[in-house]
Amino acid sequence: MGTVFDVSGNSAYAPEGAYHIFAGKDASRALALSSLKAEDCRPDWEDLADKEKQVLNDWLTFFSKRYNIVGQVRR
Repeated sequence: MGTVFDVSGNSAYAPEGAYHIFAGKDASRALALSSLKAEDCRPDWEDLADKEKQVLNDWLTFFSKRYNIVGQVRR
């Protein structure tokens, strides 16, 4: 979705962390699919089913409440 969050204070996103795969990239598709696969960490999500889009929206809400927004990715 292009929103950049500052997750630097959470060790889960550090190189050895459980969610390191998401750090430094637009992982919209992976979040929508609940996937930790590197090939799913990409920005294209428009072709997903409505259910998956809702999951992505839920993640956006979660991140927005927990982390500061520091930017937007332009396409």
